Amino acid sequence: MREILVIGIGPGHPDQITVQAVDALNRAQVLFVVDKGAAKSGLLEVRDEILRRHVRNHDGYRVVEIADPPRDRGAYAYADAVADWHAARADRFAEAIGTELDDDGVGAFLVWGDPALYDSTLRVIDHILAGDRVTFDFSVIAGVTSVHALTAAHRIPLNGIGEPVHITPARRIADGLPDGVDSVVVMLDPHFTAAQLDEPDLEVFWGAYVSTRDEVLISGRLRDVAPQIARTRAELRSRHGWIMDSYLLRRPGR
Repeated sequence: MREILVIGIGPGHPDQITVQAVDALNRAQVLFVVDKGAAKSGLLEVRDEILRRHVRNHDGYRVVEIADPPRDRGAYAYADAVADWHAARADRFAEAIGTELDDDGVGAFLVWGDPALYDSTLRVIDHILAGDRVTFDFSVIAGVTSVHALTAAHRIPLNGIGEPVHITPARRIADGLPDGVDSVVVMLDPHFTAAQLDEPDLEVFWGAYVSTRDEVLISGRLRDVAPQIARTRAELRSRHGWIMDSYLLRRPGR
């Protein structure tokens, strides 16, 4: 039976990939990668460097690119739009697995960060298997997340002593931080939503392209550095054509 490996390859630095992930890369005969378009070509360069550095036999595998289907990011019914996008991805992934991987072959999907944190690959695989379009076994190899890379870059702990951490997409902090939580990691934020928060003593630890050669870090009291972060984000997006950033918000004195 076909085998699929879902491999977390970390947030970008070629050394931030686990030994288990390296072993998995060297088992794979076909590497399936999702093509997110020319705007994110910098990610392809990082991925290629990971393969050059860690795959021992470069004649032992081939790369199959899968064009990412379009996604309606402006849809009012957010969950429905994401479900439609996952279904479209499942169709393309299933076709690629069925046509590009032998019945007893080993294929791999390379996932930035960790496959369990804000990535759709595992849900798409469940969708494929539920539809009986192509059969395979699959395994998941954990990766270093952008959250861990962010806190390491800023040299800070993720949580206060005995306190919880909340990880959320930006749209869920538009009205403020959740009650009873003093450390909040914000991801998937196209507009730096934190700048709108009316909590002036919040601290922010922000990073863009963390763990890559383009890494930029800014930290400080939110009301003091928010304009700098917004300006820097705009400059970086203009320079690179895309931006990948996240940040930790923390109430002081904890």
